[in-house]
Amino acid sequence: MTKKTLPPPTWVASKTALKNMLSALEEEASIAVDTESNSLHAYQEQVCLIQFSTSEKDYLLDPFALPDLSDLAPFFANPDIEKIFHAAEYDLICLQRDFGFQFANIFDTMIAARILGYQAVGLGKLLDSKFDVQVDKKYQKANWGKRPLTEEMLNYARLDTHYLIALRKILKKDLKDKNRWELAQEDFEMATYVNGMSERQQLPLWERVGGRAKLAPREATVLNEICLAREALAAKLNRPVFKVVSNKTLLKLAESMPRSRRDLEISGFTPRQISRFGKPFLAAVERGLHADFVRRTPSKRPSDEYISRLDILRNWRKEKAKTLGVESDIVLPRPLMENIARKNPRRVEELRKIMEKTLWRMQEYGDEILEKTQ
Repeated sequence: MTKKTLPPPTWVASKTALKNMLSALEEEASIAVDTESNSLHAYQEQVCLIQFSTSEKDYLLDPFALPDLSDLAPFFANPDIEKIFHAAEYDLICLQRDFGFQFANIFDTMIAARILGYQAVGLGKLLDSKFDVQVDKKYQKANWGKRPLTEEMLNYARLDTHYLIALRKILKKDLKDKNRWELAQEDFEMATYVNGMSERQQLPLWERVGGRAKLAPREATVLNEICLAREALAAKLNRPVFKVVSNKTLLKLAESMPRSRRDLEISGFTPRQISRFGKPFLAAVERGLHADFVRRTPSKRPSDEYISRLDILRNWRKEKAKTLGVESDIVLPRPLMENIARKNPRRVEELRKIMEKTLWRMQEYGDEILEKTQ
């Protein structure tokens, strides 16, 4: 079946339509889910479309028409209904951020493909290889916040979930055939623990700009002020910060410290940017020239013993991954590896406590990990 022969999806944009969809979903054991957001087109991204597919029907839900989606919360948290995503992490972060959903019973087709050792794990590649379906990925960066959505965008959106149930069936069989089903279940369970705030995101704005380390204290202080100015402009205009001024240009401004429109042009500002943003950025530079120096967020240097244990574990998982034909983080995810190296367990009971959410890995690799790190 190709997208030309698929029946039209059901558009869900009223309370009645939502109720009918939920009644249908509650009858299913497995539901495919995806989301579309407008991260490339708005200052504060939001979920603009939620797609659901059963084995018989596709649904496209419009959150703009249904701002209260609390009725979906029991569905996502229901451990008896399997929710199939592809690359679930971003979708789950967005759904939790916008609607407060909690999740249980996830099957992630990308995680499954990685555990099976696939070289190409993008959904487009998998649909092409398994179902001879080609997806036009140009709509991946489309503005999903606009209305009405075009027919081409709707077709693209429904293909993101339409084949996931069939793909899940294929991948689950392969996982079981390769004795990797329990490992996959472990990673699916970990995927439900959503953490959308990275250490980099918690740093001050200026410390998230690549290349800042080479700046002198005054230049770093100017960078701080122009980052704050860019953030305020982006919020006011409701556009992503990179569509106001790029990080590369911000670094040039911090180094050159422009004092005039001509200086802005030399630093890389376009005439349009000078016309629209020149005054706020020149004012920010001026503030930075007179403000107290910013201080870099201190980072604790890890001990030599920690670094040594981490290197040992990193080399061990690399060799183990080669024997399985997978990427090394499949054997031991980086956060878990770093936690083991940091806590340095000496006994099985200590390691089991660290690996309490990864008991399959504990059983398979626990003895080796302890032996390597002693």
